[in-house]
Amino acid sequence: MTRDTARQAIGISALLLAVLFLAPLSWALKGGEEKPAEGPEEEETRLPPFESGALDGDTKLKVLDGERVLELDLGTYLVGVVRAEMPASFELEALKAQAAAARTYTLYKLRAGGNHGDTADICTDSTCCQAYLDEETARANWGAQANENELKIQRAVKETDGQAVLYGGAPILAVFHSSSAGLTRNAGQVWQEDLPYLQAVSSPEAGEAIPNYYSSKEFTKETLKEKLQAAWPDADLTGAVSDWLANPVTDTAGSVTTVSVGGVTVKGAQVRSALGLRSACFEWEEADGKITFYVTGYGHGVGLSQYGANRMAQQGSGYQEILTHYYTGVTVGPCGRDEK
Repeated sequence: MTRDTARQAIGISALLLAVLFLAPLSWALKGGEEKPAEGPEEEETRLPPFESGALDGDTKLKVLDGERVLELDLGTYLVGVVRAEMPASFELEALKAQAAAARTYTLYKLRAGGNHGDTADICTDSTCCQAYLDEETARANWGAQANENELKIQRAVKETDGQAVLYGGAPILAVFHSSSAGLTRNAGQVWQEDLPYLQAVSSPEAGEAIPNYYSSKEFTKETLKEKLQAAWPDADLTGAVSDWLANPVTDTAGSVTTVSVGGVTVKGAQVRSALGLRSACFEWEEADGKITFYVTGYGHGVGLSQYGANRMAQQGSGYQEILTHYYTGVTVGPCGRDEK
């Protein structure tokens, strides 16, 4: 976004809201005649349609949304992604970092060919691509803050027009997660392949201020055995419950790198997935035949931590500094659209 355009839009929105809701008061103060209210209240003043920046506007996408395919330019699509992926209450620079990461992820998918063949370039399913939220649904969620939040997100997208996270001049797999346990994770600790730009870095999480940063999950002996055996059929779970999980190897933040499940060594990220834990930073205890897992953080822990990014923004970091912190050895800048 251009800063002047965003400021003008904010000014117009504020003025219109003032006229709509505060007009009777201003008329009274000026000695004017207040007209009696007639009929239903007017709807909230809507913002003009979003216009993407020159670079984002030049990239057209086919976005699979359920059974329909939306045809959007990149900027318009990113506004929907940021609405869904990061709270609008976050600092502007954190939202800008999220917008740039989402743009980068999209460009990476375009070059890699995506998962949808000729049908679409990307989808709105967060388990496959990135989450997406249309304006009407977002407004219903935001209530009285709808215009303010929408303008803020539009600004984050427009002020980062065309900016992507690059490694060797190419857009990276810019994955992100909600919050880590003070340290992000190497890609190889979570998935099969390690990547040079997805390495563990410190993350300034404000744990007590993050919803559900600390969580727990309890399993009966029967349920735990069923889930572990389904994931690892060769695991020996015939002994005591307290012996089923053993020899955890953790990183300096407490995330489980590997652990033995019934004699089978697996990744902590795999246990997280099998048991539906919020992250791989977990401990457990057994009592009365049950095991309770105590978990810190939320998400796979690789790449950008959203709450960490917001904390960095609160401490004065700009979006480029945030991105180059969470993604190792990268640069931030425009990326050619003709290379796929």
